[in-house]
Amino acid sequence: MPELPEVETTRRGLMPHVVGRVIEGVTVRAVRLRWPVPPGLARRLAGARLADIERRGKYLLFRVEASTPGWLIVHLGMSGSLRMVAAGTPAGCHDHLDLSLDNGHVVRLRDPRRFGAVLWHPGDPARHPLLAHLGVEPLSESFTGAWLYRHTRNRSAAIKQVLMDAGLVVGVGNIYANEALFHAGIDPRRPARRLGQARCTRLVEAVRATLERAIAAGGSSLRDFVHADGQPGYFQQHYAVYGRAGEPCRRCGGPIRHLRQGNRSTFFCPRCQR
Repeated sequence: MPELPEVETTRRGLMPHVVGRVIEGVTVRAVRLRWPVPPGLARRLAGARLADIERRGKYLLFRVEASTPGWLIVHLGMSGSLRMVAAGTPAGCHDHLDLSLDNGHVVRLRDPRRFGAVLWHPGDPARHPLLAHLGVEPLSESFTGAWLYRHTRNRSAAIKQVLMDAGLVVGVGNIYANEALFHAGIDPRRPARRLGQARCTRLVEAVRATLERAIAAGGSSLRDFVHADGQPGYFQQHYAVYGRAGEPCRRCGGPIRHLRQGNRSTFFCPRCQR
């Protein structure tokens, strides 16, 4: 599933081609995604100007200036990607929606599994039901060691599962939680409330650094994810623990272990993570 680095990479890749452009037409080939594409979306967007693209967690928010302004909310689901293609490029069987722009380019949603979403919201997107209860952004100034310490005092669940709770912190999916915990030297099984403030600070720094490195590498391309230009990310080439069960730890040489937590794969070094 595309996680925060992949979504942020997509946002940055689209920005130069999309912001300030006028939507000349919308083609909807598949109405039934995770939720139905809103009826009348093509009519609403035709002739509108795309003023900005923001990100909230794993959601892309397109600010639309029109007679009735609003926000186009896009989620990439498990297999989706947004790509820039030239006008007239034939659509494939998994290409479900096009935004045709006045610069001769098309923003194309490709989603083989159809778990993505394209929604419309006329007001403040932070009030949309899908976004209203999201937690703090891990790259924001609000995400600090003191903040994490305060918000984990009554959490007995394992720290990895707490870190992936979008109601607490958004966008830290499974891959990046594994990697951040390794770099922070914290056992993913440790109850969250047993982390002291110093460890919370170290974990916040590791989360931020891991996400920033992943964004710089264009995210991870494990299956379907590609950038807006169709190129894959390469952060998976730098994984310290994820997907490396049985291989030597890059720090101590001991074997990387694998277990299941909350139906998700966890990878860690029992020597380096305590």
